[in-house]
Amino acid sequence: MSVENKVFALFEKYLMGPMGKVASFRFVRAVMAAGMASIPFTIVGSMFLVLNVLPQTLTFLEGFFNSTFFKISDLYMLANKSTMGILALYFNLVIGYEYTKIIAEEDNLNLNPLNGALLSMFAFFMTIPMLVIDGGKISLIHQIDDETTIVNGWQMVGDGVSRLGTTGIFAAIILGIIAVQLYRLCVKQNWVIKMPEAVPEGVSRSFTALIPAFLVAVVILAINGVLVALGTDIFKVVAVPFSFVVNLTNSWLGIMVIYFLIHALWIVGIHGANIIGAFLTPIVLSNMQTNLEGGNIPFAGEFQNSFVIMGGSGATIGLVFFIAFLAKSQQLKILGKASLAPGIFNINEPLLFGLPIVYNPYLAIPFFLAPMASASIGYWAIKLKFVDAIIAQVPWPSPIGIGAFIGTAGDYMAVIVALICGIVAFLVWFPFIKMYDNKLVIQEKGGESVL
Repeated sequence: MSVENKVFALFEKYLMGPMGKVASFRFVRAVMAAGMASIPFTIVGSMFLVLNVLPQTLTFLEGFFNSTFFKISDLYMLANKSTMGILALYFNLVIGYEYTKIIAEEDNLNLNPLNGALLSMFAFFMTIPMLVIDGGKISLIHQIDDETTIVNGWQMVGDGVSRLGTTGIFAAIILGIIAVQLYRLCVKQNWVIKMPEAVPEGVSRSFTALIPAFLVAVVILAINGVLVALGTDIFKVVAVPFSFVVNLTNSWLGIMVIYFLIHALWIVGIHGANIIGAFLTPIVLSNMQTNLEGGNIPFAGEFQNSFVIMGGSGATIGLVFFIAFLAKSQQLKILGKASLAPGIFNINEPLLFGLPIVYNPYLAIPFFLAPMASASIGYWAIKLKFVDAIIAQVPWPSPIGIGAFIGTAGDYMAVIVALICGIVAFLVWFPFIKMYDNKLVIQEKGGESVL
């Protein structure tokens, strides 16, 4: 067995297998669905945010905005507060719905996804108010001073409830999973109230959820009470392990590991961005909110598509232009021109499977190194404050430079850095694709093809 085949065999055994199993977990698929479902809303909310902060970057617009848009900013910023401001609720509801749907289909149980979503939200809202034991009595916290605003247990940050925003995403995910599992237990054990078939579906569904709702209430209140007695709550408990993961992803080394894993999965034919993205979406959205509040975290929002994988996984935007217009191989030219339009919008499956890059030892090295190089440039440009941190979500297919410009609320340096990232990524690709091109030309002249 050649060295290349041994490497691919190791990837399949120690990476593809375990990660494939992780991706098949029901709760992972539900989290992935929640992340995808929330993206359109975060993009819309971010667009209004960009409108609100654009004059901070483009100062010559300040006078115009003061006399126009800012007069109604409290109105249009409701779109932002109703998306990013309650993002945990979006995740919670979708996870409840999707997780219930998956279990119902795969276990052949009579579970209603809408009931799952509502039970998930029910469990989540019971944990949001902050409690404390005072004189042997559990009481809602009420504290208003210069630094803290907590009214009847509801902590306010800015104009919203803090735990409904990005800080509550991980607790919302866990509570959704617990609620659905309790719902599943009730139905599986037949602990439900069944109504005659003549009863309307809406009425029947409400009675079906009655016992599961009671069980969810008892279990969540018990968990809440025990944690309060221990001087904490589920949000603080969940923050301990997840803060470690978040801190890891906010380091340069952590980002290198992330992009290595994404591309290691791709090289053996698994959509690495989808699998790893299921875990990353809550983190990058939370980091984006932190940046909005004054933070400087590089790995936020669409950092990936703005600075790392322009053109698609492997950072292939320069590669696709090269093979479309400068390759000597006719096969590469045809493939390049066919891949050009989708590549501009960060879609490169035609290259991944047509070049091919998947299972191709000739192109595996630049496929790993190019995005790691561009990620390093983007990371340090933001970390060292050459570029503003990302504060707005943009559509992931945004062409190179445009996503970076909008995501940083109009920072021109972000466009320059994005272009530099794309150029450096291509320079990594260049010697490898040049050799591969020559190899194809020789094989084409000999009447053979490796494609």
